[in-house]
Amino acid sequence: MEGEAKDGGKQKVVRQKSSKKLMRGNTVVGEAAVRAGCTCYFGYPITPQNQLPEYMSRRLAEVKDGIFIQSESEISAINMVLGASAAGARAMTSSSSPGISLKQEGISFLCGDELPAVIVNMVRGGPGLGNISPAQSDYFQSTRGGGHGDYRVVVLAPASCQELADLTMEAFDISDYYRNPVIILADGMLGQMMEPVTFDNYKPRKLPKKDYTITGAKGRPSRIVCSLILNTQEMEEHNWKLMRKYQMITKKEVKCEEFMMDDAKLAVVAYGTAARIAKGGVKRARKEGLKVGLIRPITLWPFPSEVIRKWVKSVSLFFVFEMSAGQMVEDVELSLKGASEVYFYGRPGGVVPTPVELSRIISRQYLQKGL
Repeated sequence: MEGEAKDGGKQKVVRQKSSKKLMRGNTVVGEAAVRAGCTCYFGYPITPQNQLPEYMSRRLAEVKDGIFIQSESEISAINMVLGASAAGARAMTSSSSPGISLKQEGISFLCGDELPAVIVNMVRGGPGLGNISPAQSDYFQSTRGGGHGDYRVVVLAPASCQELADLTMEAFDISDYYRNPVIILADGMLGQMMEPVTFDNYKPRKLPKKDYTITGAKGRPSRIVCSLILNTQEMEEHNWKLMRKYQMITKKEVKCEEFMMDDAKLAVVAYGTAARIAKGGVKRARKEGLKVGLIRPITLWPFPSEVIRKWVKSVSLFFVFEMSAGQMVEDVELSLKGASEVYFYGRPGGVVPTPVELSRIISRQYLQKGL
């Protein structure tokens, strides 16, 4: 694969062939990032993602021009990412819920500057300092943006270690292609679990030249990366330009899995770890003869609204399950526009239910509705 070097010229990104390896989720993200060409990592420790910066501190030492910095704070880390990205490097930071809150201003600046970056959030229970158990309570923070201004961030929600590998590699390409940050939204369980993975699945995209990077102006006009636009008309046009880009992302980048949906009367909608649990619950419900399926959004923004809407005629109840008090359920309701009934089941605060528990709730709703 050919990528874009810091000086604007082409560099060869070597992708090593690998067989399957048993790896922990946090280290899978690190290895996938390195294989995707990430040369700069900046972060600050927080549980449950500490294995990721630990891995990057060792791994980037083996990479040409690799840079690892344990910053003095999360705010410093995200702004170091901004600087490295402006210079043309593939840069990444990671944290967990409270740490991601501190990065929000920097994420807004990355969007305003139209700079690529990959940000990993291994979500823990909250709000506040919360606990270190897995949760999905950062959905709003990721999909709505906790920073200021009209902006959007692509949000990818893996449900396995293999998807952590594939989506991390794809995140760098999406980010470079659209010049926009991408968030990997996982949780403490995905970060800590161990599964066999391969890094050979992903096919790199053809990417545009990085003709905006600040690499020295010798022999060419100066380039400026800046989101301070004091002229209101120019600021408005910049906003509309961003909106057109977000419309393009919405049109082209939606990802969603549909499981046992062909004859489903009840559709469970869940993402990430909750979707793994839900898939087990769906399989158990099917053994009882219930016509239940699963819709799993893989992109949380852009949200797969059209995929959900297309099942309105055949599905009588949309059962939304989240490991939170209910956040994605709002996007499901917006997608359906009142055309079908929505039931919500949530377990916030770091509680992880079993497929057996979920199948009981699904069966009860299915039978109560007379489906």
